[in-house]
Amino acid sequence: MNEVFPIVAGVLSAVLVWKYVALRFRALALGACGVIFGTTAAFISGELFISWVFPIFDAALVLLSATATVAAVGWWQRFSRRAG
Repeated sequence: MNEVFPIVAGVLSAVLVWKYVALRFRALALGACGVIFGTTAAFISGELFISWVFPIFDAALVLLSATATVAAVGWWQRFSRRAG
C-alpha cells in the first residue's frame, strides 16, 4: 500500500509535464518531480527516518511510472492519429 503514492504521483506528473512543459524541458521537469515526490513518499510512509536509501527507491519508482506513462501517452497519440 505504501507504493501507491509514488505510482500515482509518477502518472500524474507525467501527464501534467506532457501537457504543460515544453519539449526541451520535459526530462528536467520529470527528474525534479521524481526527486520531490520520491522524497515525499518516503516521508509519508515513514521510511525517510529509517534510512536515506528509501527516497532513492521511491524516486526511482516515480520516474519508472512517469516514463511508462509518457511512453503510453506518446503511443496513444500516434495510434489515434493513424486511426483517425
